[in-house]
Amino acid sequence: MIRLLALRELRSLFAMSSTWFILAVLQFIFAWFFLARLEAFLEVQPQLAQLANPPGVTITVAAPMFNTIALLLMMLVPMFTMRLIAEERRNQTFALLLSAPLSGSHLVLGKFFGLLIFLAVLITGVPLMLYTLALGTAIDHGLLLSNMLGLLLLTASYAAVGLYISALTTQPVIAAIGALAVLVGLWLADIGAAAENSPWHFVSPLYHFQNFNAGLLDSGDAAFFVLFSAVFLLLAIRRIHNNRIYG
Repeated sequence: MIRLLALRELRSLFAMSSTWFILAVLQFIFAWFFLARLEAFLEVQPQLAQLANPPGVTITVAAPMFNTIALLLMMLVPMFTMRLIAEERRNQTFALLLSAPLSGSHLVLGKFFGLLIFLAVLITGVPLMLYTLALGTAIDHGLLLSNMLGLLLLTASYAAVGLYISALTTQPVIAAIGALAVLVGLWLADIGAAAENSPWHFVSPLYHFQNFNAGLLDSGDAAFFVLFSAVFLLLAIRRIHNNRIYG
């Protein structure tokens, strides 16, 4: 049942013309940033060649690109999550879903995985662009794989937050603003915390992404993303359960 709901969500996403427009714009942005970083690397390459242990193209091009995309996704994902449940309420189709023989967990997880698959497809162009560098130079496959895994986990955490906020309101725009406010608030709290052991660092998804961005696979960071996403998904399931009981 979760698979069927995920496929339904995927079909509805790809059926919208705005989805294809966003995909086209994002690929243009990704390509522009990739070429800009590559041009900057080529300009400083003669100076880097004089160093004893110069940084490679993966560190100077790929890592900054993934970091920028992580910020872009923080702004973009709420635009997709806002419609998951809030739009169903506004279009008065949510009552039909509640009356179907579906548990709240099936409903939430189906929409979550459907959106996550879509977002994974959306960012597929990034590693494809970066792997073209292998045609002319050696690349750090471990660093690329670490960034791809980290970006996928980060995207899942964004989607979980947006899904929960979407379950709280009937207005998609309010859901988008609310999810963006939560994500940006956690990010600003993280960069504004001066203390090394500040608790704001440990609740910020972008903070935990930095180790992946540096090529460090830390089980603690992976566990954070899993728990962070699970908490917001459980809150969304609880909200759906209350809607079913209290109408």
